[in-house]
Amino acid sequence: MMSEFQIIKPYFKKYFFRLFVGIIAVLSVDFFQLCIPRLLKTAVDELGRLTPDNAIILRLALAISLLALLIAALRFIWRFLILGFSRLLEMELRNRLFSHILTLDRAFFQQRSAGDIMALSTNDLQAVQMACGMGVVASLDAIIMGLAALCCMIYIHPTLTVIALLPMPLLVIGARLLTRRLGRLFGTVQEQFSNLTEFSRDAIASIRLIKAYNQEDTYSSQFDKKGKIYVRNNFRLAFVHGTLFPLSSAIANASLLLVLWWGGRLVVDAEISIGDFIAFIAYLYMLTWPMMAMGWVVNLFQRGKISLQRIQEIFMARPLFSESEYPETVEEIQAIHLRNLSFAYPGSSQLVLRDVNLRIRPGILGIVGKTGSGKTTLCHLLTRLYPVEGGMIYFNNHDINKLGLADLRSHIAYIPQEVQLFSDSIAHNIRLGKNDATIEEVETAARMAVIHDEIMAMPDGYETMIGEKGILLSGGQRQRIALARGLLLNRPIMIIDDSFSAVDMETENKVIENLAEYLRGRICILVSHRIAPLRSAREIIVLENGAIVGRGSHDELLLKNNFYGTICRRQQVERF
Repeated sequence: MMSEFQIIKPYFKKYFFRLFVGIIAVLSVDFFQLCIPRLLKTAVDELGRLTPDNAIILRLALAISLLALLIAALRFIWRFLILGFSRLLEMELRNRLFSHILTLDRAFFQQRSAGDIMALSTNDLQAVQMACGMGVVASLDAIIMGLAALCCMIYIHPTLTVIALLPMPLLVIGARLLTRRLGRLFGTVQEQFSNLTEFSRDAIASIRLIKAYNQEDTYSSQFDKKGKIYVRNNFRLAFVHGTLFPLSSAIANASLLLVLWWGGRLVVDAEISIGDFIAFIAYLYMLTWPMMAMGWVVNLFQRGKISLQRIQEIFMARPLFSESEYPETVEEIQAIHLRNLSFAYPGSSQLVLRDVNLRIRPGILGIVGKTGSGKTTLCHLLTRLYPVEGGMIYFNNHDINKLGLADLRSHIAYIPQEVQLFSDSIAHNIRLGKNDATIEEVETAARMAVIHDEIMAMPDGYETMIGEKGILLSGGQRQRIALARGLLLNRPIMIIDDSFSAVDMETENKVIENLAEYLRGRICILVSHRIAPLRSAREIIVLENGAIVGRGSHDELLLKNNFYGTICRRQQVERF
């Protein structure tokens, strides 16, 4: 448990004073609760006399009432402080987890699903919160109250105390066996919750495709099966969890039965007074709470431990990139140089790029090639989404591995092949990367991307909410909003990865015309399956199986490269 505790240890230190005052309040409640049976003993013994003193009885009643009010106030204090601490811990741990996830790269997200990460941020964090809130209070209260009640019972009658404790070993053995199974089942339930969450998220994100293929019933059936498996294992968990409380209660009642049998004889034999007997039973009830709480507390800590282990796996994940302590910076990028660039994705030995040598200068560099030829991979490497060995990519004369990630990416506007839009307004999506952009700047970028008029025709213009992943927009509209997002950044390097595939020819020509002036003096890498956007490129390269098999201008490649010439003629035929 100690290795997992290291994750939350800083928060116990940060909120030490809050916890300290809360614990003092818990201990004070326990102390005052222990005083009440002593007052009851005195009151019962006084009532047992032939002429009880009413003044003494009244004082004892007032004392018990004041203690009850004081206990209520102190309970409010410890709940506010300690349960409040558990909520603060949950908030800070969630923020830390989210911030850490943002530092991880693509390799991590290829291994962990979004549903699994969402489950960690909900169910698992809640389990940790319960363990560090009610778990801490209940365990502390049970230990202190149990020991104190036990001492008071021994003080009243040691032999009767031993008899009352005879059933206790059964509780220890039963709790140990049940909690082992409890931990295994809770881990299984959390994993199944992750799978259920991921399935639900994936189905909602793909709702249009599901409807287009009439797969509503299929997905409902699959979701129902996963839900039943989740519920079935929750029933198993509830069975084990539910067994702990009846076991504790049965053992507590067995102890009470023994006390009534043996203690009643002691009262008859006048070895203890009726007041002592009543006080002993009251202390036994106080001891019963720790007995019953034991299973619950163990359950909370077991859940918290499993959840912390799952969270720890995320914190142990590290990005593939490792920046030097003093990264170099580059002011103005004049050229990008690729030297014998070869690359295979992490965990794979198959090369996606092979000995690529290329010097990229201001102007448009066009890239064409068959699907899987390495075009998108090259874009990913230039934007540092995957690491490469040293000496392969240079920005000016700086090795890419010696440059700071944030500094390098601040020079690049990347429009990926797969457009990612947020469920927010159009303006918010265009401003991504430049949150302080004015509406005039946003509109200028939208005009260059030939999307402004279509936005203004929408109900709320730039404040129109576009839904999950831009579901209310067409494919071409999403691509042009992503292009406007990149144009707004006004950066010296622009990488456009096949971002006109869903745009019609006429609109595409307008976009190319608008980009001509904007791209003057900038480095632009334009990946496209269409030849039309590449005609004005300074240089075009043809990739095949990760290697450059052709390079030159549009006219040169028409004569020299069979693949380029073939797709160019085919697209001309399709156009007319």
